[in-house]
Amino acid sequence: MRRWLAAFAAGGALVLALAGCGAPVGVDSDLVDDWPAPVAAQQFVPAADVCHHSSQQVGFLTGYNPTACTEAHRVETMHVGTLTGRGAEGGTPPAPGSAGMRAAQAGCDTAVNKAVGADWRSGRLGVTVVLPSPQAWSGGARWYRCDVTEIASIDDTAVDLRTGSLRGTLSGAAPLAYRCFNPKLVKDDIEEMVPASCTAKHHAEFVGIWQAPDVSYAEFTRGVKRTHRACQTKIATYAKVPNNSQLDFRAGTIYYQPYEEEWRNGNRGVQCFLWISDRNLTRSMKNAGTKGLPVT
Repeated sequence: MRRWLAAFAAGGALVLALAGCGAPVGVDSDLVDDWPAPVAAQQFVPAADVCHHSSQQVGFLTGYNPTACTEAHRVETMHVGTLTGRGAEGGTPPAPGSAGMRAAQAGCDTAVNKAVGADWRSGRLGVTVVLPSPQAWSGGARWYRCDVTEIASIDDTAVDLRTGSLRGTLSGAAPLAYRCFNPKLVKDDIEEMVPASCTAKHHAEFVGIWQAPDVSYAEFTRGVKRTHRACQTKIATYAKVPNNSQLDFRAGTIYYQPYEEEWRNGNRGVQCFLWISDRNLTRSMKNAGTKGLPVT
């Protein structure tokens, strides 16, 4: 009915104009100015500071069902950013190792580190970059989502239900921070790093994250001595002992390096531990000095 009335009125307005007559008083002769402008299409962007019951590798809208972080959940979205420049180019979402994926990973690392209070790799946390679906990307979506999880241990990335936000969990009392451990060895390989109280008998302690250089993964994995030396430097700083050749006689090193795909996406964080194989430690070696970590 509305379309028919509009067409009839337009015809009448045309006749009045041809006859040289104006519109009667109180009649609006402009029939198109009262139509509301069409609403611009809004591209979906996920929210930050919400939680989810399950993880997503791709941000399909059909699987988006956020919940309050006070409810039981497995995943927390800490940050939502926007890809620009080279990272936003191309007809499909960024592939692993691409400029876009590296930019998103760097953005998530920065945002998550700030939110949790330290480098996220220094505690029982996992970070996943979630990108738009191919359909959403082709429609103009350029967001990336930083999802954070609490993992079971440094050796086990299983994610259990939790309540409460992960913000601040690596600051202050830092309930999820890596501290002291008893390594289980099989020949020369670490089978498991078993957490231990630093005041109980233990043989290893987390000392920090080494940011490895931006080289190929093959070159990085060949540089075992370089990684060992870099972690020794972390030990010297952590324990407040001289960073010299005597470090080899004070402590050994254990380190965990990123997987190859993580490396390609820009993760250069190596987790460094001091290791004492021939005696028990019953205190933290932080600021212990040469008396706490003597040459043996």
